Amino acid sequence: MFKNLKIIGTSHIAKDSVKQIEQEFLDFKPDIMAVELDTKRYNSLLFEKNNKISLNLVKKVGFTGFMFLIIGRFVQKKLGSIVGVEPGSDMKTAVELAKKNNKKITLIDRDIDITLKRFSKKFSFKEKMRLLKDLLFGFYSKKKISINLSKVPDQKLISFLITELKERYPSIYLVLIEERNKFMAKKLFFMMKQDSNAKILCVVGAGHEEGLMSELKKLYYSNISLVPEK
Repeated sequence: MFKNLKIIGTSHIAKDSVKQIEQEFLDFKPDIMAVELDTKRYNSLLFEKNNKISLNLVKKVGFTGFMFLIIGRFVQKKLGSIVGVEPGSDMKTAVELAKKNNKKITLIDRDIDITLKRFSKKFSFKEKMRLLKDLLFGFYSKKKISINLSKVPDQKLISFLITELKERYPSIYLVLIEERNKFMAKKLFFMMKQDSNAKILCVVGAGHEEGLMSELKKLYYSNISLVPEK
């Protein structure tokens, strides 16, 4: 269906992801590298611009979104230090490969400020209490989960984790997964419509891979004309 599109689902702290991106780049020979970044995260990752979190951000995105950003960064850094990989190495590798080989780079993710603001608005009190309980007493699941941080989880495990997230924290699933899948799918679909011959290598977190392809299929079968998202 999308012969000129290749989607790679990565882990932001797995060495395997870096190797996979390098190999897929050589094999697929893309014209465009599409990455799960927005302008702010791109500058922060590549040029270390605006990497510090200012308290002024609270006014823009709300307290809940602000705290989510701080905790998220801390957790990623902590996990990255365990496996010896800098968080975001997958996206950085994809961008640097494209630059080195003079390929076009497209940022397909929604502005992080919008996502964080949406998170502040949608994250309910009930979910906050449930999260507090999970943090204090541990997350309970009927299925025993084993995760190797140095590797990308298989699709079966990813699907299970996303289902658990959707059931326990529907607003987190909506804002961080579903809405962004729709946003990124529209960007990719528009790119393919603009130039059907261009080969696109798309690098996203593994949690987006299946949902992103599902959204692309919906757009394909609906046969609608799109304007690029901003």
